[in-house]
Amino acid sequence: MTMNERAVEPRFEVSDGQAALFHALAEPTRLALLRHLSTGEHRVRDLVEHTHLAQSTVSKHLACLRDCGLVTVRSEGRASWVALTDPARLAAVLAAADAHLSASGVILSLEDHRDHGAPDHHQEGEP
Repeated sequence: MTMNERAVEPRFEVSDGQAALFHALAEPTRLALLRHLSTGEHRVRDLVEHTHLAQSTVSKHLACLRDCGLVTVRSEGRASWVALTDPARLAAVLAAADAHLSASGVILSLEDHRDHGAPDHHQEGEP
């Protein structure tokens, strides 16, 4: 490499859709709903009972997940049934996140992130 040549950093273009998807995945309650839905289709009523949250709160989270294409909702009589749109692809995204965290050696703490506004960036083996 000559003095005038510089290593080019890869550029990542982020679309609004990608930002919305990661926003949807960033909320612990939505992740818990997705985890529960990985066991199969559930009624909204069952999700309310499982999460111990108000029906309006669960519906708000499900609307976000639906808008991002992560879940589908179908009506059957008075009940609404929710299912993952593509369980295998969602599992792959979450596995990729785990692989990235594992490879980085960074241990993240949600409590520290919430309390201090930034993640706890301890390297493995550090106190």
